[in-house]
Amino acid sequence: MNVMAETRTAYQRWAPLYPPIAHNPLMRAEQQAMLLHWPEVAGLRVLDLACGTGRYARLLAEAGAAEVIALDFCVPMLMQVPNTSKVCASMMQLPFAADTFDVVISGLALGHADGVYPWMAEVARVLRKGGSLLYSDFHPDAARAGLTRSFKDVDDRTRSVPHADYAVATQVEAAGAAGFRVEAVHEVRVGIELREPFAKSEDFYQRWHGLPIVLVVRARK
Repeated sequence: MNVMAETRTAYQRWAPLYPPIAHNPLMRAEQQAMLLHWPEVAGLRVLDLACGTGRYARLLAEAGAAEVIALDFCVPMLMQVPNTSKVCASMMQLPFAADTFDVVISGLALGHADGVYPWMAEVARVLRKGGSLLYSDFHPDAARAGLTRSFKDVDDRTRSVPHADYAVATQVEAAGAAGFRVEAVHEVRVGIELREPFAKSEDFYQRWHGLPIVLVVRARK
């Protein structure tokens, strides 16, 4: 099984337990950081890229976006996205014409891409000139330290999602190569921005204090 197939299978198993909200401490810290850099979306056409069950699609609609398209490659995830247009496709080959969107939002998904340079190029292709990209991802420093994105499935078995660790500098370089101007790079750190208590969190925060665990990037085309 290749990495993309493994990733799809993992999310298919995760989907029944994956509500369309930030449902754990890491996701809540990630979403807070995303909202700090949230672009103006009122009256605009927006793509929620690798939308999962649609937590950002919901926030975009609430913020007054004129149209929200939610795209994901996992059908069980996509089926849970409420009240918006849904597209099942790969984020590496977007089924849209060039210059289609004013804003692209993507939460915790870049590490599932086959490559950061083609991912950035494809996002830039579908964004109009002056459009904004805001994305988050599991931080490469956390991945290299041995932390994983994991979950318990309906059988209470712990499973990890495959994840590439693209260096921050590489992401910034890829953005520039695609024609983006990076406006913000924001790191969510253990015990600082991420500090909500959870089971055995005292040991976790003591061991990993200060480690960047989520990366948020905002860029403009």
